[in-house]
Amino acid sequence: MEWSFALMLLLGLMILLMIMGTPVAIAFLTVDVIGAILFLGGEMGVVQVILNMKESLTSFSLLPVPFFILMGEVMFHSKIGFKAIDVTDQWIGKIPGRLSLLAIVGGALFSTMSGSTIATTSILGSLLVPEMEKKGYHKTMAIGPIMGSGGLSMLIPPSALAILLASINKISVGGLLIAGILPGCLMALFYACYVVIRCHLQPHLAPPYDQDSVPMLKRVKRTLIHIFPIGLIIFLVIGLIFLGIATPSEAAALGSLGTILIATAYGQMNFRIMKACILGTLKITSMMFMIITGSMIFSQILAFSGASAGIIEMVTGFDLPPFMILISMQCVLLFLGCFMDNLSMVMIASPIFLPVVEALHFNVLWFALIMLINMEMANTTPPFGLLLFVMKGVAPKNTTMIDVYKAGIPFLMCDATVMALVMIFPQIALYLPALMKG
Repeated sequence: MEWSFALMLLLGLMILLMIMGTPVAIAFLTVDVIGAILFLGGEMGVVQVILNMKESLTSFSLLPVPFFILMGEVMFHSKIGFKAIDVTDQWIGKIPGRLSLLAIVGGALFSTMSGSTIATTSILGSLLVPEMEKKGYHKTMAIGPIMGSGGLSMLIPPSALAILLASINKISVGGLLIAGILPGCLMALFYACYVVIRCHLQPHLAPPYDQDSVPMLKRVKRTLIHIFPIGLIIFLVIGLIFLGIATPSEAAALGSLGTILIATAYGQMNFRIMKACILGTLKITSMMFMIITGSMIFSQILAFSGASAGIIEMVTGFDLPPFMILISMQCVLLFLGCFMDNLSMVMIASPIFLPVVEALHFNVLWFALIMLINMEMANTTPPFGLLLFVMKGVAPKNTTMIDVYKAGIPFLMCDATVMALVMIFPQIALYLPALMKG
């Protein structure tokens, strides 16, 4: 069987099942079974698929995923980040777009405690949008910054998707987590600059308002109480990985424990909340692991069918500079992001793109980080970006989907700028991983 037919059959069937509304995990499993029968020797192929599933799920590199998800669940249900937002607001002076800047700072802060873009966006939206509406903020300055900063959880550790991407493609999990720090911070800086400049040029978008002055001593005290413990969690997760003291799995476990202890110390943890956190973690982890298993088997079937080798031979045979091929891959991912969730995109595209990247002698860690930026953009790419619908749910009642689309576009432009900078200057992504110990 020609590799092109095998690719069209497997990929076409996968897309068809998703269009029909089949859950991603079930779609992968269905395609894997059909592929095993056709390309792996019938019944013996199905048996091999089952054995490979067991092997893929027992990978030690996947262990941080449930711990990072638990961190996000504890932060979400215990609401320990709300006080940190209040304290941050007290430190922001009379800057144009003050509440929009607070959303960006809050998004970056929450991203260090949760790998969930949905949780970050919903928390910031529920907390800040009513206040912005009360202060007369335009929808563009109210919902746009929240959507943009909510997506930072995709890049700034702990990022569950970064762990999945690294595990599937045999990349250093710690390296990819650390690689997201500088691009994530650069993205937040671009958001902040856009907000300040536009609100300075168009003050009616974010009317200034008077804020009660808080004495310096009181601000410092509140910072030590509500932000310093969060800084400790950040060190437990990011600092220990960077210093080589702990593996990503160990750091994730310590971060989860630290989050639970802080929530308990604040009086925000009880049996009901802990039960909700554990059940939420189990549901999300089970779904992710099912998709991971299906994706890994899908990758193996592509290799056995000859599709992977055929794609590499075809792409490397084009009379195009390697960098143009890289740009073409990003364009494909951006297009897929208009219709697919980022997890499905990663699982489908990784088995196809990564072998090509290796054949073109690009740094795989660098390419994986660019993919993460692309996935972050997919969250706010019309018409079906996931965060667009999350934001619509917490936006003012008179907000239309067109309003949400318009608010997200400037922040998509900031994302695209950062992605271009990372592609042109790879050290933005590779500098910190090169400094890691161990």
